[in-house]
Amino acid sequence: MRISDLRTVMLSIPTEKTVASNARSVNCVLVFLQTDEGVTGESLLATWGDKRLDLINSLVASLKAGLLGENPFYRERIWQKVLGEIRSLGQMGLSRLAISAIDRACWDIVGKATGKPLHHLLGACREEVPVYMSGFWPYQSIEELTAEARQSVKEGFRAMKMRIGRLGMEEDVERVRAVREAIGPEVDLMADVNQRLNVEQAVRLGRRLEEFNLRWLEEPVPAHDLEGCARVAAALDTPIAIGENESDRYGFRRILEMKAADVLMPDLARIGGFTEFLKVAHMAEAYDVPVSPHIYPEQSLQLMGSLPNAIYLEYMPWFSPLYLETIQIRNGKALLPQKPGIGFTFDPEAIERYRWEAR
Repeated sequence: MRISDLRTVMLSIPTEKTVASNARSVNCVLVFLQTDEGVTGESLLATWGDKRLDLINSLVASLKAGLLGENPFYRERIWQKVLGEIRSLGQMGLSRLAISAIDRACWDIVGKATGKPLHHLLGACREEVPVYMSGFWPYQSIEELTAEARQSVKEGFRAMKMRIGRLGMEEDVERVRAVREAIGPEVDLMADVNQRLNVEQAVRLGRRLEEFNLRWLEEPVPAHDLEGCARVAAALDTPIAIGENESDRYGFRRILEMKAADVLMPDLARIGGFTEFLKVAHMAEAYDVPVSPHIYPEQSLQLMGSLPNAIYLEYMPWFSPLYLETIQIRNGKALLPQKPGIGFTFDPEAIERYRWEAR
């Protein structure tokens, strides 16, 4: 089997609510990696708004010539080859996004070619994984937050994550208190600060929030300040979760060595795909540290089905309109798809509906 073509499509999906970076759309580059045996691997990269979408698309498309004729089963070889081609752009950032798109598409091909869902090929350890509803934004009123939280519980979610850190300590405490009272003590609650505090502020807020029994406090300080994050982690009983802004195993090794986090949260796109994610997760297991993927729920599910130290899938329905299949949630857990490969397929009608062209 050989790679015979690489195609990309740019999409823009309007959202009902404001999402990250105050955008009102989720924009994606869909990647289709075709083979000479008729098997096509699929993956996607996302950004918020369309300002840099064509830049991401152009970078991925530029890799086509170097991939033609490669065997998609040689995933590690391809991973290193792509890195070598774009190393001059730096080994992080856009370079990792491009590697990730190709890597995930290769893994999808392998699953489809062998007729197995990826978690079976990776070493399955479960058929369902805990999932949390992610959202609950600072621009929402307390009444909106609590209504949405109650609705999530009705829909079967047994965990959820809210955003804090933008409105001041007293208001943050009030909002967390309101959500905790709305969902009760049996539902796990996480809070994401999105890097908005310094060490002293994070410790003070974290101590105020400990009465609410948070499952974790996420990114309390800027991502580069691992020493500061380690100080916060040492000062609080609440677990600290970080990692969505790390790009490789070496950065995660530093986090583990410095005891800067109790939960690692690799981002499937920023870290370079399944291949690097697996290395990080296995390294974390050696430190008895759990992992929880950052967004990309449809493509992260297969990883979680093979990792005994994976504790929660982050559910955000941003990408749901793109797929023919939907994530099945039962009793607070997402069921592992049993179709070959990643288990989710892009909907041709959705592609045409949301297609976007650079202006």
